[in-house]
Amino acid sequence: MIKVLPLLLLLTICFSEDAPVARFAYGNLNLMPRQKAPFFSATAVTPDLKFQKISLSDYQGKYVVLLFYPFDFTYVCPTELVAFSNAIDQFRALGAEVLGISTDSHFTHLAWLKTPRNQGGVGDLQIPLLADISKKISKAYGVLVEDELDELYGASLRGLFIIDKKGLVRTLQINDAPVGRSVDETLRLIQAFQYTDTHGEVCPANWKPGQRTIVPDQDKKVEYFAKSEL
Repeated sequence: MIKVLPLLLLLTICFSEDAPVARFAYGNLNLMPRQKAPFFSATAVTPDLKFQKISLSDYQGKYVVLLFYPFDFTYVCPTELVAFSNAIDQFRALGAEVLGISTDSHFTHLAWLKTPRNQGGVGDLQIPLLADISKKISKAYGVLVEDELDELYGASLRGLFIIDKKGLVRTLQINDAPVGRSVDETLRLIQAFQYTDTHGEVCPANWKPGQRTIVPDQDKKVEYFAKSEL
């Protein structure tokens, strides 16, 4: 009996609510493609450096790219935001808008936007930056880090969501913090989804506009595979 007591004590500590254990709860892990995108509304800093309330419903009838990132004044984040901002005309040609979101305040966003790029700022961005101070948006999209032992605790992971003009999530990508996302791949995905929605055909691996697609039919698919180099 005496030997059992230390084991019981250890189990009590490990499973106690006050024990310093990591919490691996990262918001809404059930969000998937084909589902309705969670509604959001938050204060943003616009390209003209004004504070403005922005909601998902403001973009009805358009594609929306949500670009969650950990923090302002960091390392990978400015490279991504500048890259997506530089490509905004390409996104708008597809009827898409890009929104940057982090858990920083709108005042921090404003300071970052006013900081020159050669000093670690983002300078003149052509996309708005939303301030998810309450962290509700990040949690709704499953990118909020809620592990108190994680150095990114309270921040958003590097999440990218493509929402179509019907308000449905078409793709989601969540990167760990050290690696940035691809503008070209995001554009390609929007083009592919728009093509399939219009033509009813499906896009094979690495498809780009102008390349052959597949008719989703057991007989007609053979036409594609007969000419492919798989």
